[in-house]
Amino acid sequence: MPGPAFSHATAAVTTRFFQNTIALVYDFDGTLSPQPMQEYTVLPRLGVAPREFWARVDEEARRTESDTMLVYMRHILESLERQHIAVKRGDFARMARAIRYFPGVEGWFARMNDYVRRRSGGRARLHHYLISAGQKEILDGVSIRRHFRRIYASEYHFNHHGVATFPKLLVTDTLKTQFLFRINKGKEAVTESINEHMPESQRPIPFQNIVYVGDGMTDVPSMALTKRSGGHTVAVYDPAQEKGRATCRKLLEAGRADFIAEADYRRGSRLSRRIAIVLDAVIADIALRREAFDCRAEQRGP
Repeated sequence: MPGPAFSHATAAVTTRFFQNTIALVYDFDGTLSPQPMQEYTVLPRLGVAPREFWARVDEEARRTESDTMLVYMRHILESLERQHIAVKRGDFARMARAIRYFPGVEGWFARMNDYVRRRSGGRARLHHYLISAGQKEILDGVSIRRHFRRIYASEYHFNHHGVATFPKLLVTDTLKTQFLFRINKGKEAVTESINEHMPESQRPIPFQNIVYVGDGMTDVPSMALTKRSGGHTVAVYDPAQEKGRATCRKLLEAGRADFIAEADYRRGSRLSRRIAIVLDAVIADIALRREAFDCRAEQRGP
């Protein structure tokens, strides 16, 4: 689905209130799924123990002062080559069938869409976005893919045989913030420049309408930007992992997260209730800004 055109937003700003879209933006690993996506997919295909693999990646990144994500992506390719496994784009997507989610994830998106529609009387709408340091070729195959307006994640280049050969796009902790600005400005295609100034009044999804959901320290840059810009943040944790709970407490105490909750997306859960409260606040703010817009328009006259 294409993003809203800047020209449309520019024209609309003088005639009607258009900033009525709410963006729920998610991390993936540890947020929607308990384990890193590679541990369900490519690492079992390689017969590699996850703990051993990540230890090797972390050691090399520290020793060579390299980006951990680039080291990981290269190690995957080298392991595939050593074992003479030619993995194509479709192979990565098929592996995604093995991914498991936290309780309630698969029914969450439609339920949140309906919630926003009902609570706003149809005057606000909800879009879901995914920003992950993981692998887009895998995420394109997940069962919940259809719910996301856009997925931003690291990607491989595939040669003329259709085989992955080297990383073409890298998404790191700090680079995730670029995609928040893309959502904010309606410049959703990675080929579109986001560097030109755009007045706040012309941005299709102001940061006040953005809710970021993450799980740990890798989400701090995105949470900090979202909060500083007037948006909202929620941190989730696996109730079986005390380390994750402790990390979320730190995010709450540092003011990075507005709320924390167990990663339970089922109806009636603490997470559902707290995100509903955030959505209610955003819907009310949209209504306030719409009324202020209409009031100013009345005074301008025909």
